[in-house]
Amino acid sequence: MGDLELPLGEKKISLGLIRKALGSILSEKKIPILLGGDHLISLPIIEEILSFYSSLHIVHIDAHTDLREEYLGESLCHSTVMKRVLDRLGEGKLFQIGIRSGTEEEFKLARKMKFMVPLDPGSLSSMIKHLRNKPVYITLDLDVIDPSLLPGVGTPEPGGITFQLFISLLKKLQSLHVIGFDIVELTPDYDPTQISSITASVILREMILAFCFEKGLKRIEKGRKDV
Repeated sequence: MGDLELPLGEKKISLGLIRKALGSILSEKKIPILLGGDHLISLPIIEEILSFYSSLHIVHIDAHTDLREEYLGESLCHSTVMKRVLDRLGEGKLFQIGIRSGTEEEFKLARKMKFMVPLDPGSLSSMIKHLRNKPVYITLDLDVIDPSLLPGVGTPEPGGITFQLFISLLKKLQSLHVIGFDIVELTPDYDPTQISSITASVILREMILAFCFEKGLKRIEKGRKDV
């Protein structure tokens, strides 16, 4: 579909335009795949998906909790986006993977609601079992990858995972009923080597193959049978 034309500095108008675009995609029964930019774009995406899938669950892959109530006086920003999502989802529907940075209050909330998932096989298997047959939206902040490998992000955080570990995680998530995903926080100007953009492109390809390719083949096969 290409880029959305978003008015500079008009946050609420921009969020509305994103939500409207999502409604158009979902009404045509297509799988939404979105690229950003600021992680706040996930909020209107998830809000609109909730109107189609009331039992929606979120897998949030990120270095940061993004669970602040406000940041620098803003209740709507990349540091608060998952708290706003949580406000709309309710308990038991948000799962966070790769988190290594946040405030004390954010980690207290995460512990209380038990939605941070360690990367060990047992914890991931338990999460996947819980999510089986439920509609799942995945939001991926690229800063989950270590900045030595992918430096071109808005808020780099040392100590991240490798590309190989991310692909291994993707294979584990492949069995889920993923109804859409986004990839956010790429900032190409921060990486003149272009390695970050190249890696993001490969991640996009692998996520399409993991979550969309099989569904596309099934639709093609169904079309053949209908003919």
